[in-house]
Amino acid sequence: MCGIFGYCNFLCEKSRREICDNLLNGLSRLEYRGYDSAGFSVDGENDDIVIMKQVGKVAALRKLVDEQPLDFEQPFVSHCGMAHTRWATHGQPSQINSHPQRSDATNEFTLVHNGIITNYKEIKTLLEKKGYVFESDTDTECVAKLTKYVYDSHNKELSFTELVKAVVKELEGSYAFIFKSVHFPNEIVATRRGSPLLVGVKTAKKLKVDFVDVEYGNPTDTNNTFTSVEGQDMARPALNRSQSRAFLSEDGMPQPIEYFLASDASAIVEHTKRVLYLEDDDIAHIADGELHIHRVRRSKEDTTSATRSIQTLEIELAEIMKGSFDHFMQKEIYEQPESVVNTMRGRVNFENSEVTLGGLRGFTQIIRRARRIIFIACGTSYHSCLATRSIFEELTEIGTQAELASDFLDRSSPIFRDDVCIFVSQSGETADTILAMRYCLERGALCVGVTNTVGSSISRETHCGVHINAGPEIGVASTKAYTSQYIALVMMALQLSQDTTSKTERRKEIIEGLYRLPGHIKEVLATDPKLQQLAVDTLGHEKSLLILGRGYQNATCLEGALKIKEISYMHSEGIFAGELKHGPLALIDEHMPILLIMTQDALYPKVQSALQQVTARKGNPIIICNTGDENLTKNHKTIEVPKTSDCLQGLVNIIPLQLLSYHLAILKGVDVDFPRNLAKSVTVE
Repeated sequence: MCGIFGYCNFLCEKSRREICDNLLNGLSRLEYRGYDSAGFSVDGENDDIVIMKQVGKVAALRKLVDEQPLDFEQPFVSHCGMAHTRWATHGQPSQINSHPQRSDATNEFTLVHNGIITNYKEIKTLLEKKGYVFESDTDTECVAKLTKYVYDSHNKELSFTELVKAVVKELEGSYAFIFKSVHFPNEIVATRRGSPLLVGVKTAKKLKVDFVDVEYGNPTDTNNTFTSVEGQDMARPALNRSQSRAFLSEDGMPQPIEYFLASDASAIVEHTKRVLYLEDDDIAHIADGELHIHRVRRSKEDTTSATRSIQTLEIELAEIMKGSFDHFMQKEIYEQPESVVNTMRGRVNFENSEVTLGGLRGFTQIIRRARRIIFIACGTSYHSCLATRSIFEELTEIGTQAELASDFLDRSSPIFRDDVCIFVSQSGETADTILAMRYCLERGALCVGVTNTVGSSISRETHCGVHINAGPEIGVASTKAYTSQYIALVMMALQLSQDTTSKTERRKEIIEGLYRLPGHIKEVLATDPKLQQLAVDTLGHEKSLLILGRGYQNATCLEGALKIKEISYMHSEGIFAGELKHGPLALIDEHMPILLIMTQDALYPKVQSALQQVTARKGNPIIICNTGDENLTKNHKTIEVPKTSDCLQGLVNIIPLQLLSYHLAILKGVDVDFPRNLAKSVTVE
């Protein structure tokens, strides 16, 4: 989805070239989110705002910037700029539809936006009746023009914070905004609802405190729209502007400071590791080197903290670089022997065959008493839920179901207080999953989050959860996050069953499999040259591919097919082998490429039956089988993988499919890390 980046420097001199480079580099770090155009705005040479936008990659925008007749050596002691990568939702990719969007031809107000404004048509109709003329097809331009309309309607007497507060109160939908204006030089205001936004802080000296107070207004002020809080004397503001504590140095004087605003931490980590995460309905105002956080609304039901803590990022810059690999996806596939260890580190005691997930501490007994366990996720995360549903039911003896978040919401599925709902999302910001989570929270279910992103909406709003610790994943096609989610869910099932003596031997078998897993993945990665050759010789010229399997491997089929179609654009379908006779068998002939997953588990004889059905129709499947399975290696083209516990076999089997999808994409000459029409973090419905 769209990426937002903002940069403010105070008492910290930077040339226009340095400011532009900071903004462009920030956009480059956000490229993995998926986009089709980019742009930014900075201060001009005559107290105006200059907007530069371009269709295509950030490199094209950088080239456009170099062609501008601007004084790039002009210094700024203080300055605020903002930038954006757009993933088209309203209007085709074009320069005019790119962000920043503006209020008028003189750029009085400019803004960048991630999300969708669902009532933009009503706002646009109102403004058109007031004489405003629109130049783009975007929902965002409506907000820019609404900002000018509100400002002019109040005789230009509103502060920047009051203005933004008045504007966002009229908006419906999800958003993260950064506002900039010629009327408020060297200031920006940022706000969010439903879309992620964080603020990085960089100073030479230590901050006085490691948090920022949330400021609430005075209800007796006619311009104030905050509501009072029970138990607080609202006759005076909770915190006056002059009382901000965090951004003064130890001697109480203002200090040089830089702020970085972004949709996620990958754009900030090269500058600073000190960040704070904005909550829904926060309004962050940066001016004169200080950050002030206000709330759009405050009610008895508002349980958000009265402070926003400044946290330390734990990711390193090297983790979001490609290193010696050609693509992020390739790097992330090869990182899996380490990433699966990181997911288990400190959680699995291999000597005692015990699992301890600290994020579930205090909630384990509640989950054990659940009537149902419901997994809710989208895409690859949904496949990790399907892959582990069976082992959950086996170990916990609780009915377990997996739901696609969008379908779950469409059906308004009944949820009860004794249900446990587990929400799985790599980014923790997937819009449909977040909406489903809030739906379940409202109905009193225990909500558990499984994410890869500390500080994400799902990790903050669920009752408890597990971070998968896979490390940053930049490639749009998820690889290492899938295997880490899979392991995290298996560990959860193991911990929940630790009070059941009859499952002891089964748990030991699975934990032994987890111990050997990194070595098994390395074995499969070592076969990469053979898989590359298979892609060149057999699959590279094909238009379609069927992947068959059943039991634990049904999820592997679906995930493998998803990888192939999303990065190589080759039609691929994962089919449950037990359903062959109910329709898909009509597709089978000597020309149809087929992959059959046939590793040795309890369902091996049934998959053997599927193989016979395929070969009887002159099908010639490539078979993923266990090493040394001579019944298959003698008569068929095979991909051999090590054997492990049945419920973990999918972790090993998915690796060759990930590698095949990568090589197929390379053969077709497409952009592996940024497939067309797709985004890494799907932050809109």
